[in-house]
Amino acid sequence: MKTNGPFVEAQMLIRKPAASVFQAFIDPEITKNFWFTKSSGQLETGKSVTWEWEMYKVSSTVLVKEIITNEKIALEWDQYSTPVEFLFEATSPETTYVTIKQYGFRTSGDELLAEINGASGGFTTVLDGLKAYLEHGINLNLIADKFAKK
Repeated sequence: MKTNGPFVEAQMLIRKPAASVFQAFIDPEITKNFWFTKSSGQLETGKSVTWEWEMYKVSSTVLVKEIITNEKIALEWDQYSTPVEFLFEATSPETTYVTIKQYGFRTSGDELLAEINGASGGFTTVLDGLKAYLEHGINLNLIADKFAKK
């Protein structure tokens, strides 16, 4: 990752093997248990995939730039036209340290602060949900509840 400017980074230790954690992001049937509700397909290098959050009636398209099995997923997020990297470091046969990085923001001032705040909070919530789902089999509905109507 090369960052020349502001970036977001969120990380979490997941007590599962790297292959399982990696697959949780590649396979939308797993990912929908802790992040989006619907996907147009599995992540594959060179492929664009649309993710939907049906409860909010929003979607986003990502272009998968690079996949290194069990180690890295690099994509370009259309929402901000920014690179995002998911890094998977096997810290033991049964644990994986996941880092999500987003960089290349094209805004400044208050708009940049809002983007960074949203991405930081969003990716942290994703990792919290991932941990609960993979380690305990619990879907906490974190994304659905994050902006629930009062």
